[in-house]
Order: sequence, then C-alpha cells, then structure tokens
Amino acid sequence: MTPTRRAAVLGSPIAHSLSPVLHRAAYAELGLTHWSYDRFEVDEAALPGFLDGLGPEWAGLSLTMPLKRAVIPLLDEVSETAAAVEAVNTVVVTEDGRRTGDNTDIPGMVAALREHGIEQVDSAAVLGAGATASSALAALARVCTGEVVAYVRSDARAAEMRGWGERLGVEVRTAPWSRAEQALTAPLVIATTPAGTTDALAGAVPERPTALFDVLYDPWPTTLAARWSLAGGAVVSGLDLLVHQAVLQVERMTGRAPAPLDVMRRAGEKALADR
Repeated sequence: MTPTRRAAVLGSPIAHSLSPVLHRAAYAELGLTHWSYDRFEVDEAALPGFLDGLGPEWAGLSLTMPLKRAVIPLLDEVSETAAAVEAVNTVVVTEDGRRTGDNTDIPGMVAALREHGIEQVDSAAVLGAGATASSALAALARVCTGEVVAYVRSDARAAEMRGWGERLGVEVRTAPWSRAEQALTAPLVIATTPAGTTDALAGAVPERPTALFDVLYDPWPTTLAARWSLAGGAVVSGLDLLVHQAVLQVERMTGRAPAPLDVMRRAGEKALADR
C-alpha cells in the first residue's frame, strides 16, 4: 500500500487561498492519488508548534503572509534565493525530517514575464515596498538591465527598497507615492500593492502603455489592469504568478516534473470564476 503524503498552505488569513485548487489539480493530473493538500489558518505565534507537529507523512508547505519571514529561523536550511530577500514561501520536508526553505515567487515572476514575451527591459518601476516588492526586485535582477524606480509611501520604506537593491545588485531609485503616475511610462511596471491601491492611477495610463505586471488575482481585473489592457498594453496577472510559482512548488515537493501548468491554470481560472 502506497503511504499517504501530505502538503498544505499556511497563513493568516488563509480562506481565500487558491493554492489547494492548484496543487490538487496537479496531483490529479500526475496520478498522485495518495497525496493531499489542505489549508490551515496559522499565524506567527502558532507557526513553531505547527512545524514541530509535522509527521513523516508531510512532504511540504506553501507559506503566505505573515509567515514568509517568520519561518526562516525555524528551518534547517534556506536557499540563496530565499535568503537574498528574507522571504520563504516554500518548505520542503525531506525523508530525514529536515526542513528546507525556498522562494518560488522569484522564478515564478520571471517565468510569468517570459510567458508574455518579456525577456529583458532596460528599466522598470515598482509600485509598493512590501514583501512582494522585494521578490519583484529579485526578479528584476534577472530581467532588467538598468534602473528600477520604486514608488513608496514613507522614507523608511524607501530606505528598505534601496537596501534590497544593494543586496540584489539592482540599481534602485525611490520616489514618493504622490508621483506614482510617472511609473506608468516605464517599459515594465510591477504593481505589488493591496487591492484598490492603484485604482486612482487608472486615469493616467498612457496612450500606448508597455507592460504591467499586477500581482493581484482577486478581484480581477484590477481597475488599473483593465484600463491598461483596453489601451493595448501587455498585462501579466497575479494568477500567472500564482500558477508559475505553484508549478515549482509541486515539482519540489513531489519530485515529479514537469508539473501540469495548463491544467493548474484552468483549475485556478474556474475557481475564480465560481467565486
């Protein structure tokens, strides 16, 4: 009898997560009938106890906010990619019980951009300065050859983004959020802000916009993404990112590659349409 294998997504809040839909679709397509994938409401205080309670049936975890940084000291090993941005969104549990942390958001962003034909740009703009923005800078280290301008709300956030740039080898200049409309003329704009934050910028979309990567997927499209698409610009969505990073998680946790990208995307699209 094949032993049961488990994986799950942890975070708080977690009810909205599409990860179970994507991972379960992958397991079904790969014939992994003995695998399960669940979601658990876990905050920073509860995380150590949850990890200590993992049994030998556990293969891995997906992590969302607010756990991506909190998990790092609880791991046996962290990949260079995750360490560079101090954010782990993937934990793989090895057969001997070791917990290794990785970040699939960064290669997931790069893959999503490339899928839309965006291989390289000479400059870019980032809207926001949270955890996703640091991953965006790490992705831009691989696709942007010139300056990145980060539009932020505070001096502290500005200093943080410049610090990330130095660590990641990205030339980062910061500008106040009040000038965020200027970002929209960049060859690539990455919006990493919460729902509704960029709505006021929609009226400033240029006549011929280039490329927008909006990391949100629900609600979709955002006001900015809808206006951008209407003007003929390329739009990469948060679902694109979610699927590409989940593909890498499935491959790392199950050891099976390639994971079924198209099947997972269709499952995600259906789940969002049904909401």
